[in-house]
Amino acid sequence: MIINLPSSLFADAIVGISVAILIGLFCAQRFGTNKVSYLFAPIIVLWFLVIAVIGVYDLLKHDVGVLRAFNPKYIVDYFKRDGKKAWTSLGGVFLCITGTEAMFADLGRFSLRAIQISFSGVVFPALIAAYCGQAAYLVKFPENVGNTFYASIPGKSTLNTTVAAAIIASQALISGAFSTISQSLILGCFPKVKVIHTSTKHEGQVYIPEINYILMLACVIITVSFKTTEKLGNAYGIAVVAVMLITTCMVTLIMLVIWETRILWIALFFVVFISIEGLYLSAVISKFIEGGYLPLAIATVLMMIMGIWQYVHKQRYIFELKNKVSNEFIRDLSLNSDINRIPGIGLLYSELVQGVPPIFPHFIANIPSIHSVLVFVSLKPIPINKVAMEERFLFRHVEPRDYRMFRCVVRYGYNDVTEEPKEFEQHLVNNLKEFIRHEQFIQEGGGVPEQIVEPTNISHSTLLGNEEKVTRSSSSKVHIEEPIIEEPIIEEPIPQQQHSSRVSSRDIQSFNVATRSPNSSSRIISGPIQGAEEEMQFVQNAMDKGVVYLLGEIEVIAEPKSSFFKRIVVNYAYSFLRKNFRQGEHVMAIPRSKLLRVGMTYEI
Repeated sequence: MIINLPSSLFADAIVGISVAILIGLFCAQRFGTNKVSYLFAPIIVLWFLVIAVIGVYDLLKHDVGVLRAFNPKYIVDYFKRDGKKAWTSLGGVFLCITGTEAMFADLGRFSLRAIQISFSGVVFPALIAAYCGQAAYLVKFPENVGNTFYASIPGKSTLNTTVAAAIIASQALISGAFSTISQSLILGCFPKVKVIHTSTKHEGQVYIPEINYILMLACVIITVSFKTTEKLGNAYGIAVVAVMLITTCMVTLIMLVIWETRILWIALFFVVFISIEGLYLSAVISKFIEGGYLPLAIATVLMMIMGIWQYVHKQRYIFELKNKVSNEFIRDLSLNSDINRIPGIGLLYSELVQGVPPIFPHFIANIPSIHSVLVFVSLKPIPINKVAMEERFLFRHVEPRDYRMFRCVVRYGYNDVTEEPKEFEQHLVNNLKEFIRHEQFIQEGGGVPEQIVEPTNISHSTLLGNEEKVTRSSSSKVHIEEPIIEEPIIEEPIPQQQHSSRVSSRDIQSFNVATRSPNSSSRIISGPIQGAEEEMQFVQNAMDKGVVYLLGEIEVIAEPKSSFFKRIVVNYAYSFLRKNFRQGEHVMAIPRSKLLRVGMTYEI
């Protein structure tokens, strides 16, 4: 962002102007790419036209002979003549191609074809013309090598356009950072942050407030600390060549595993690109102490955050899968005389979309009461714009049916707005009653309605696609035969309240034993299963008695026999991340007056 401006401006003033521009740029991010692009697009087109025209002008005026540099022979001659000095200069030469590593960073905001056309038809020709023009100017005025761009401009009237273009170039990388974090969230590789979708048409256009302001603070600190473009250039050069090396390795793997390309072509691709990039890396790595350490330090911190979060979150989910409540435990609830059914509907939130989570027996152990209707709720974001209300709730019974327990997956598109609690409760109950009516119809021999099978890969779901035609029955709001995909849902646990109790994971097995009592009654059963209308009325009566949200505050710790390193990672690093990023209570908009939480410890 810091540009070599005329010497009439003092260095401190340049830094101050750069900081002001950075703050303004990051503050504008909340408006979204769609809105700012109306301003940015004309400026960037003007910029490329200006540098192309200036380049052609300088080329024709000073020395057309520089076009001979396209002959690869001059590369060999350059290295023969200058040796180590030529190799060292590659660190500066490499800065000419920075930006190409982010060519497809905004793929979620622009189509592949749009990026290919703009870079091939506008960006590449304009840059070639600009660099050729500067080379021709240097042939005649070699003393201006330190400020070639501004010195070669006729009339010196492009300062405003240059600053605007630098701002827009930064915009592409900021947008790319948002996209990368958003994708990491979907993969469960990053702590929960607020993601705002700024477009109703394009899923990839997102804005992340927390990341935006962290980036702004980091950019301001780096700008004030480095002050000159030399150190920034060294840092940027190492970052770019590292991205290119990683891209080459990843594309090689894709060619081998996904595309199944012939091994000869894979080897040729890898050798050619890794040789060129390795040569550039060897040149820029010499600038490590002079600012090049910065991107490696930032990358190390981010890699640690993502690695710790992904590892512990995965282990936590595996723990829940292994320790989910058995069918025998549910059936044996009727043998426990201490458990009562109380009026109302209980919504127990869990990440599991199949089975009963291990927090359920812990609730019973601490609060030996179950609401007359109990629903295990899982929230599942899916990669479509909006999910229609009749498609949002997927229900299944938890056997035995006379316990009136249900599993429910609530699906949200990336542009759906979380309802107010009363509205959400009403929608859930209405869909639950419809599920009961529809299921009763099938059991009475009414036939199975047109089945709707959800794809195994949710990213290719055809649900509610505007372009796709999907056959739906008139009663498609309930999918009895539809599989619920067993996949982790990235929602964070709620912070523990003062009166929450705790239990270790090794106590889970004891809950099964505690429920078995030969002298107990069957108070767990709310009443015999009746007809559809009676069951629907039963649910409505429970709704009228009130809805309570049941949440487990899950604390994850390492097992006592774990290594020292694992205890540091799980007990301290992960705990710090979990407590300092967004929590599930805010995401799910649960009213505190209806919230009941019980703490539990998972030992992994």
